[in-house]
Amino acid sequence: MTREHGGPDAAGVARWDFSTNGNGCGPCPMALAAVQRADPCRYPDPAYTQLCAALAAFHGVAPSRIVPAASASEFIVRITSAVARAGGRQAWRPPQAYGDYAQAARACGLQAADSPWQADLLWLCEPSSPLGASEPVSLPPGDLAAAGQPVVVLDRAYEPLRLAGTCTLAEPALDGLWQLWSPNKALGLTGIRGAYAIAPMHPPAILATVAALAPSWPLGAHAVALLQAWAQPDTQQWLVQCREQLREWKATQTAMLHALGWTCLPGDASFLCARPPAPQDAAALGARGLKLRDAASLGLPGHWRLNVMPPEAQEALRAALESTVAASAPRGLG
Repeated sequence: MTREHGGPDAAGVARWDFSTNGNGCGPCPMALAAVQRADPCRYPDPAYTQLCAALAAFHGVAPSRIVPAASASEFIVRITSAVARAGGRQAWRPPQAYGDYAQAARACGLQAADSPWQADLLWLCEPSSPLGASEPVSLPPGDLAAAGQPVVVLDRAYEPLRLAGTCTLAEPALDGLWQLWSPNKALGLTGIRGAYAIAPMHPPAILATVAALAPSWPLGAHAVALLQAWAQPDTQQWLVQCREQLREWKATQTAMLHALGWTCLPGDASFLCARPPAPQDAAALGARGLKLRDAASLGLPGHWRLNVMPPEAQEALRAALESTVAASAPRGLG
């Protein structure tokens, strides 16, 4: 099975990387300083007592509902495995979605459900990836805590980078499902792997299995430092300022792409999907230090997903795209 992600690859790190969704304003100074101060010479508390208490206070939930995870991808595999062990047979994900949902389902033997109401495991993501939009699906009717209801997971990786709108799910609904948080994107520190889930208010039957499937110490010292910094007021205030800046940058980046003939799709997050007027040569862009994310693996062929980046990066992108257009233009006879 091939996993497709943005970011560095065998060619190394792109100078202007539009392919991942890390905060274009990052890294967060407070979180970076906390990571640099972390002590890697000692094991963390295996129960993550202080961290779970801090995250619980941040979200206003009981500490028992916080489930540390090595990364969002690790939790995706773990909860999918737990559903399969409980007898689940089908999983559903949005048509345009992060590929790891389907990858984990295949690995755990779950078939793709035709509709959310047929699924044993149901994935939602707000703002979604790659579109950065609200999910166009309603939850199955009834109490999500009742027997026979699907396990619903809301991936909230991009909620801190939401530039418009609000989550379509109200608090009562959120209390009945799993919420998956991976703040490294919002903090501009994607190289630090660490995440956590908030379990439903009423302990679901699979909670014990999800806990049992976790490796010992899923979070290292640096991930603990990152997540502790994430829950601090000064970090959250920094994110407020980032969102203001990202709104301006997104407007200019969208206008630039429109001017070059790209069709930009609407979205609420700090990234966007766009269809170019002609096929793009990823290798040629790479030679100019640029990397974009082909959205085909995310269920949107013919489009590219672009993170919102600072003006210097946008200028490099504009110059590269204009050069591509000029190179492909027909030449007159003479």
